[in-house]
Amino acid sequence: MAIDLRVPALGESITQATIGNWLKKEGDAVQADEPVVEVESEKATVALPAPAAGVLRKILKASGATVAVGEVVGVLEAGGGARAPEAPAPAPPEKAEAPPKAEKAPPSSNGAPLRPLRAPPSVRRQLAEEGLEAGSAGGVLRRVDLERALALKGAPAPEPPPRPLGENERAVPMSPLRRTVARRLLEAQQNAAILTTFNEIDMSRVLALRERHGPAFQERHGVKLGFMSFFVKAAVEALRAFPVVNAEVRGTDLIYKDHYDIGVAVGGGKGLVVPVVRGADGLSFAEVEKRIAELAQKARENRIAPADLEGGTFTISNGGVYGSLLSTPILNPPQSGILGLHKIEKRAVVGQGDEVVVRPMMYLALSYDHRIIDGREAVSFLVRVKECLEEPERLLLEA
Repeated sequence: MAIDLRVPALGESITQATIGNWLKKEGDAVQADEPVVEVESEKATVALPAPAAGVLRKILKASGATVAVGEVVGVLEAGGGARAPEAPAPAPPEKAEAPPKAEKAPPSSNGAPLRPLRAPPSVRRQLAEEGLEAGSAGGVLRRVDLERALALKGAPAPEPPPRPLGENERAVPMSPLRRTVARRLLEAQQNAAILTTFNEIDMSRVLALRERHGPAFQERHGVKLGFMSFFVKAAVEALRAFPVVNAEVRGTDLIYKDHYDIGVAVGGGKGLVVPVVRGADGLSFAEVEKRIAELAQKARENRIAPADLEGGTFTISNGGVYGSLLSTPILNPPQSGILGLHKIEKRAVVGQGDEVVVRPMMYLALSYDHRIIDGREAVSFLVRVKECLEEPERLLLEA
């Protein structure tokens, strides 16, 4: 029995996607629910599983093809034995193009024929795009002449042609996810007044607490006690104290949110994604850690669904895992705040009694939309996060 492999629904407003890697070849046997092909949308990359055990008989859409939601991209034969794929039918020979017919030149005012105006192919393409004709005045139409004519017409001058690839260069098309990330980062810069404020925290007590209780925590809950649960819980406390950081701008309204759905940036197989830990205020440390671990695993396996990425109210990005000491994170629209974490590094600091001591320190960065969040609120938010992490036992007691 033949079963069509169709592009699944990929989220609200998404109607198209791009075929990524085919994980199976024609003739390969597949198990039920085994990933067959990756489908890349503007929000996430998902693996399309086989609906039943069988053999992949036909690949209808090659990698890189643009497809619609619901479109058939391959055919699976349920329960069929594997066999070699059918050889593709030979392509019909291409027809030789007929030589272009010479156009009869129109006569000039004195009756002598005028030669057609000559132009390079790039200029003729631009003429066609602008709906113009070269005319028959004789001579050569240069790009500078066309740009001057367009300027006089009030039309923008054409963009310069892309620079050809050099000897040691190669072109790789951006994935839909990467194109969306690029577009959204530009939108964030253009549509918000982004400002960043910094603080630093002493991570001594968090490290000591993890070392003291980490083994028992893992034995009891089956997951490590990481840093992110501390930061998620501290962020929720600070968002409660300064709710405007959890708000967003919609038109001329300021929308306050009394729920705390925290986006956590994680590295996936196709790049950085920001899945959401929903209802973080109602989760225990163990539940936060388990949820982050599940989302990170899905990201690594390209199984993140659009629903996992939607609806966050605030984001935490940990550049410290890659060695970053300091950075200014960019907002994740329509959110108004993002907390950047960095590398824990031992530094000499002045402690109580003015003695110089060595402490594991981390820089924090809060980027925020200055249209709605004042500097006083942003600085106070970071101070609140700092207080929570320098006294982490209270977070555990209240979790």
